[in-house]
Amino acid sequence: MKSYLVGVVLASMLTAIPFGFVATRTLPPTQTLIVIAIAAVAQVVVHLRYFLHLDLKSSSQDKLIAFCFAAIVLFVLVGGTIWIMLTGSRTA
Repeated sequence: MKSYLVGVVLASMLTAIPFGFVATRTLPPTQTLIVIAIAAVAQVVVHLRYFLHLDLKSSSQDKLIAFCFAAIVLFVLVGGTIWIMLTGSRTA
């Protein structure tokens, strides 16, 4: 139960921090996007660790496969988003 509570608190903080930067507009847009991206990646790690209980020292092959799948999905999402943003800004 403690693991889930820690996960909820961390996930809430990783949601509130970027929301606060966007709502208050304290940073320039580029830096705000960087904060959002870092918080999003950190939140994926929090979900994998505290809710799915995946860690790097697990010996189960199923856990390793799930971790690799999550890493590939994260790479595709982040890489694809950056690629779309960069190619979209060139054509605009």
